[in-house]
Parts: sequence; structure tokens; C-alpha cells
Amino acid sequence: MQRMARLARDTGMPEPPADFAAFYAAHFQRLAVQLYAYLGDHAEAQDLTQEAFCRALERWPRVGGYADPSAWVRHVAWNLAKSRLRRVQTALRYLAGQRETHVAAPTEDRVALVAARTTLPPAQRRALVLYHLGRLSVAEIAEQEGAAEGTVRSWLTRGRATLAARLSPSEVHHAG
Repeated sequence: MQRMARLARDTGMPEPPADFAAFYAAHFQRLAVQLYAYLGDHAEAQDLTQEAFCRALERWPRVGGYADPSAWVRHVAWNLAKSRLRRVQTALRYLAGQRETHVAAPTEDRVALVAARTTLPPAQRRALVLYHLGRLSVAEIAEQEGAAEGTVRSWLTRGRATLAARLSPSEVHHAG
């Protein structure tokens, strides 16, 4: 009950009613132990039990009139605990998917292609990337770049010719 009094003092809330204080003192520890056994985290169990009792206090005129107010608090506390476990499991699944993945080093062909591609004028480079990697049509590239379709076709042709001149035939076929 000291927690409730401290909470009331710290937040400026009024002291809880005497019947709630007795109810809290009689049931807090048993419920916290149940949640601890379920969650395996003592601090989390106490926090969730405290939250359930705070919710009961907010509704005490109604909850205090129930035949078994502890059943209501227990139900709320267990729902909080189940929700907490679901959030933790979701976070763990997400983090498990975020593990660092190692990819093979780029091949010499790929390095040569990237180096050659960086020497292209920006418009040709964008057109080649959008067409071959982005799988956009000439019309879509023209719309995105604000250029005529003929201009885009010219960029693609010139860009391919420049790449072909800078790369040997085997590099053009294997580098993608």
C-alpha cells in the first residue's frame, strides 16, 4: 500500500479510499507472485500488478461493489501480462529477422560493370537502372524524367554502347 500512497503523493492524486487500501494490501502480493511465475520477470510482474490495481482504483466505486473485486483485478492483470508477452514475442521475431546476413563479395565482372556505369552521364545511368533493374518501360521512364520517349531510347542506346565499349564481351554477358 505504500506504493499507492507514494503514487498518490507523487502525482497529486487523492489518497485511495480505506476499503481500497485494505483490498490492495490483501491481494497485491499474491497476484504479483502469480504474474512473476508466468512472466519470469519480478519487476515486470509488479509493474503489471500495479497497473491492474491503478485501473481498479480509477473504477473503484463500481469495481468495489462487485462480489469479488479481486477477480476483476486478476483478470485485468493477466490480460496485461498476456499482452506484454505477445509484444515481447513479436519484438523477438522481428529482431530475429534483423540478423546480419552475409553476402558473397561482388565478382570482378560486377565491379567492372559498376565502375563503368559510374562513368556514364547521370541521365543515361538513371535510364539504364530504371529500365533494367527497375523494369520500367520507356514511357514510364520518360514520364518520371520529364523527357520525350525518343530521348529515353537515346539514353538507353548510348548508355549501352558506352558500357559495351568499356567492358569486354564476357563481362557484358556475365555482370548483369
